[in-house]
Amino acid sequence: MGFEQSAKSREWMDRVRAFMDEEIAPAMPTYHSQAASGDRWNDIPPIFDELKAKARAAGLWNIFMPPSDHDDEFFTSVGLTNLEYAPIAELMGRIYIAAEIFNCMAPDTGNFEVLHRYGTREQKQRFMIPLRDGLTRSAFLMTEPDVASSDARNIQTSIRRDGDDYVINGRKWWSSGAGHPRCDFFILMGKTDPDAPAYNQQSMILVPRHTPGVTLVRHLPVFGYDHAPHGHFEVRLEDVRVPAENMLLGEGRGFEIAQGRLGPGRIHHTMRNIATMEIALEKMCRRLVERRAFGKAVGEHSVWEERIARARCEIEMSRLLCLKAAHRMDTVGNKEARAEIAMIKIAAPRIAQQIVDDAIQAHGGGGVSDDFGLAEMWANTRIVRLTDGPDEVHERQLARMELDKYRKGAAS
Repeated sequence: MGFEQSAKSREWMDRVRAFMDEEIAPAMPTYHSQAASGDRWNDIPPIFDELKAKARAAGLWNIFMPPSDHDDEFFTSVGLTNLEYAPIAELMGRIYIAAEIFNCMAPDTGNFEVLHRYGTREQKQRFMIPLRDGLTRSAFLMTEPDVASSDARNIQTSIRRDGDDYVINGRKWWSSGAGHPRCDFFILMGKTDPDAPAYNQQSMILVPRHTPGVTLVRHLPVFGYDHAPHGHFEVRLEDVRVPAENMLLGEGRGFEIAQGRLGPGRIHHTMRNIATMEIALEKMCRRLVERRAFGKAVGEHSVWEERIARARCEIEMSRLLCLKAAHRMDTVGNKEARAEIAMIKIAAPRIAQQIVDDAIQAHGGGGVSDDFGLAEMWANTRIVRLTDGPDEVHERQLARMELDKYRKGAAS
């Protein structure tokens, strides 16, 4: 099993790196200035759209999608496997707006893949093509405030057939991007048949954002950071009526779609976590060599030498584990790679959180301020331990797979 970066991956990575160095990084002061001067929830900084147009013109667009037998007249992948894309995802993670500039941002990547895999021709034309072209954004509505959504069987939002329509009632929250000014539609998971077997009760359906009965109740900040204009929202759905042809794949197939959707997204998240680790370690080391305490550079004190060494080891281990998961996804499929996907989803956010925390400690009081970007980095890292399923769900799945090896032996 070799993880040497392919020539194709290196070529694309060089192109992405050059664009980030030459176009995105120099534009960040302008981006921040424009974002601060307008309505942060409704105004897209003009420089942002300029960068997106340049990225698309350069062909650096939608490169997250691996080769697929679902490629058709509406979309053909550039052909990067998960393993080839993984280091590029890490690179994008070094500048927080880069993924969106390349049209490779969550939750749109997952929603795009759902439509690409499972959408009808009509669904692709209405919802996928504008997403493909960067004209719209989307949200994924799964988590609910009234139940423990870590067990998705608990989801109570109802999707009831009524003639040629489905009528939706329920509450969702942590619906990332639902309030974005360009959010065009939601993919919603809800219950179509409460009497069916547990994993056949749920379905996924496409809900246009401005359908009557859809209400954005409130914005949910993350440790005080609002993440505008993307943000996270509580959404109320009251007698929301959508055409029956908006159902994805068929009633009762929500869990099937969810498993296909979440695997690649978890790889993307964790590779960006690794970028966070590298940035935090870099900030930590620079601070430790610049500051002196008790007669020597702070970094020369043994406690910091230990933390730096541990961070480097854990970054390399996380990267290798993520590459192994990507390799397994490419060679045996997402379902067979679920153990490796669970491992990296458990490990990477926790390690990133610890390294960022150490970097905060190295900066003293400045670390918890906004001066060095570490406080927001910590908040953004901490939430990944909950997104796409909390740690405990992945630990439970992984432990059961491990125990099954021995149960089978004991039974024989």
